[in-house]
Amino acid sequence: MQALKELEPISVADYLAGEPLSEVRHEYLGGTVYAMAGASEDHNIVAGNLFAALHSHLRGKPCRAYMADLKVRLQIARTDIFYYPDVMVACDPRDTERYFKRHPKVLIEVLSPDTERIDRREKLLSYIQIETLEEYVLVAQDKMEVTIFHRTNNWQPEILRQPEQQLHLASLEFSLPLSSVYEGVKV
Repeated sequence: MQALKELEPISVADYLAGEPLSEVRHEYLGGTVYAMAGASEDHNIVAGNLFAALHSHLRGKPCRAYMADLKVRLQIARTDIFYYPDVMVACDPRDTERYFKRHPKVLIEVLSPDTERIDRREKLLSYIQIETLEEYVLVAQDKMEVTIFHRTNNWQPEILRQPEQQLHLASLEFSLPLSSVYEGVKV
C-alpha cells in the first residue's frame, strides 16, 4: 500500500463519499488513505473458495459472508480505521451501514508479499480489539498454510499445513479442508 500525499487529513465523511467513486480501493488510517494494489489470480481463487464455502454454509442463517469490496470500520484510541478484509462474516443486527461493518464475527486475509507484514501485525493487533470478532484467519497464497487466531484461545495462532487438515471456525460451526481452500491453486 502506498500513502497518497495530502496536506491535511481526509475526513471520514470525505473518505466514505469518495470511495464508491474511485477506481482504486483505499484503506483509511486516521485521516490518511492508502491505495490498495490489485490481487493475483491465486489470491482471488483462494478468497473466492473461502467466500463460496462460507456463503453456502450460512444460507438461511443470520450471518452473511462478504468478499473484498466491503470495509470493516474500527476505532482505536479515537482514531478511525477502515480496512478491506478479503472475506468477512458479520452477524450483528447493529451493522446497518451499506459500505462497511463494525461488528464482524470472522475476518480472513489472503496474504501477499506486499501485505503480509501488515496483515500479521498491524491488522491482527487492530482486529482483536473488535468486541464481536471470534476468529481471524491468515491464508498464504504461495504455499499451503493457514493460520487461525481464535478469541477462545487468547488469540494464539493455530497453523495448518496439510491438505486433509480442517479450517475450523467454531463460531460459525464451519469446517473446510485445506484441499478445498486451495482448490485450483498450485501450491
